[in-house]
Amino acid sequence: MIYKLLALNIDNTMLNSNGRLNKATKEAIEYAVEKGIYVSIVTSKNFSTASRLGNALKVNAPLVTHQGAFIANEKKNPILVKKISENSTIDLVRFLEAFHCQIRLVHEDFTLGNKGKVPSNLMGKIVFQSSTRYSYSEQYVDSLVEKLKESPVSPPKIEVIFNDLEDLHDARKAIGEMFHEVDCIVNDDTKMEIVPVGVSKLKGLLYVCDQLNIGREEVVAIGSGLDDKPLIEWAGLGVVMGNASAELKKSADWITRSNNENGVSYMIKEHFRKQPPIEFLKKMNVIK
Repeated sequence: MIYKLLALNIDNTMLNSNGRLNKATKEAIEYAVEKGIYVSIVTSKNFSTASRLGNALKVNAPLVTHQGAFIANEKKNPILVKKISENSTIDLVRFLEAFHCQIRLVHEDFTLGNKGKVPSNLMGKIVFQSSTRYSYSEQYVDSLVEKLKESPVSPPKIEVIFNDLEDLHDARKAIGEMFHEVDCIVNDDTKMEIVPVGVSKLKGLLYVCDQLNIGREEVVAIGSGLDDKPLIEWAGLGVVMGNASAELKKSADWITRSNNENGVSYMIKEHFRKQPPIEFLKKMNVIK
């Protein structure tokens, strides 16, 4: 099989456990790009974070960010954007503030969170990362509801980290019954992500593949979280990191090494080393 697109998660996939990008991983991804393979980052993270990594890796396909709610090459010219309405956002925040939880409205331009539930070194601070072309701020306030009354926000995603697992399940059930315009994605025991209804990493990747005229069998997807499971099951080659859960590994066509053992680099060398460059295959009329 000739693969044309490589879709990569960020945390615990491309990045080591310490949050760093290993040189071997960077070189392997650049090697895939040089062969003419489209490389896309498919992540729950905000666009600015993904774009900084994408620029460093020289990826050549649109970035699927905010769990698929914001797809773009450049922030100012998004390809697809779906957002939670201002009214729904304030109603969701009002409901969630009854729980012991950290709430973060993850906009493409900034993150706005509730101050009382974050580490003291972050309280009330706005962090500007001016070293890149994408400035991104994080602000924490005493009351999100009061802040939203003054300045309404329509975010692509809301992140909620609960202190209690039972609260997470109760909140998810209630939101499913009361808010039909959003979906809840749970990736671990404490974190829930609220996105516009119908949004997912898989649907975001499907949109990118449609734009690039790439079929399912031509896609390699590598992930490590439960929210990557639909991608891994759908892709022509679904790859799971060695550090992933046993449940996710059941969905894999291939299991690579862990993120701390350069699993992405190992996978690319194993599956792309013998594949000729895409341009060569086109010239030889092997592919269109």
